[in-house]
Amino acid sequence: MTILLSNDDGVRAPGLIALAKALSAVAELHVIAPSYDRSGVSNCLTLDRPLQVERLDEQTIGVNGTPTDCIHLGTSDIYFPEPDRVISGINYGANMGDDVLYSGTVAAAMEGRFLKQPAIAISLVTSKPKEIEVDFNPAAGIFLELMKFLESLSLPEATVLNINIPDLPPGKIKGLKFTTLGRRLKSENPVRTENPRGKTVFWIGKAGGPVEDTPGTDFHEVANGYISITPIHADMTHTKV
Repeated sequence: MTILLSNDDGVRAPGLIALAKALSAVAELHVIAPSYDRSGVSNCLTLDRPLQVERLDEQTIGVNGTPTDCIHLGTSDIYFPEPDRVISGINYGANMGDDVLYSGTVAAAMEGRFLKQPAIAISLVTSKPKEIEVDFNPAAGIFLELMKFLESLSLPEATVLNINIPDLPPGKIKGLKFTTLGRRLKSENPVRTENPRGKTVFWIGKAGGPVEDTPGTDFHEVANGYISITPIHADMTHTKV
């Protein structure tokens, strides 16, 4: 299998590096990811300027754009042949519930939904300091063990699998569960401050917590020690209206 790997934390992010190392052992792997952290850019495309590409090695390319830009370039047969599957991650932090609306990690996977194999987004649910204490290698190893199972699934066309792995020792993870997306509370208000030149600026507030602790949702199952696998798709039609 040929895999195109991307993320939104940046091409040098430890989560991507750990997953690339694991996947290289089982697949032909190509990596294309933003040159720097583009978390929260969702499905944004860069249309107001040309993209610049940096080849880090024969297998890896950095792009000064979004995760979606990266998948457009990576699947266009310019730098790499069209892959069988897009995998995005391992993201630092959860991508559960409403997070999927904002996540660049999920967006990269969503952009690969038309390939032969279902695209996958992988996130490590952790609150540890970014890039300091976080060890992504156990999660990469867990995902590698899941690959054969995931390949055996019969899924509808254009399905994307959104996987959240709790940041626990592998022996303490209870198993995996297929889940629905939970719901978050409204995010905190933007934080007003001033820059060194006295200009008023704002930081976007923190994401809200889960609305309810409902069994079967990604929030509930991860909190209880399970890997969450949520099948998602791009059709946002409200079928109950």
